[in-house]
Amino acid sequence: MTLPTLLRSALAALILASAATGTLAQLRPIPSDAKRGQMRHLESMLVEVNGERMQLAAGAQIRDRTNLIILPAALPPGSLVKYTRNPQGQIARVWILTPQEAAQPDAVK
Repeated sequence: MTLPTLLRSALAALILASAATGTLAQLRPIPSDAKRGQMRHLESMLVEVNGERMQLAAGAQIRDRTNLIILPAALPPGSLVKYTRNPQGQIARVWILTPQEAAQPDAVK
């Protein structure tokens, strides 16, 4: 293979990888019944949502804007999130919203 051919192949692979990463980042399965709020971590498994103290469930997952799971203490203060609760009323799942997700209206119930 010649150098120009290798460079074209590398560029094509880079473009495909970038496109795939962008597509995956947009496929966050946030349930339509998830509630919106501003959240901050208080201590251990305790957070505050819109000024109300709430308990995180055992095994609760907090996902950042890139969909990675983070620890409760890593939650940026005042994060705009969507969250779901378990049957006991504890917060089970949290998604920190991207600017695009934040701009979308909540589902009408």
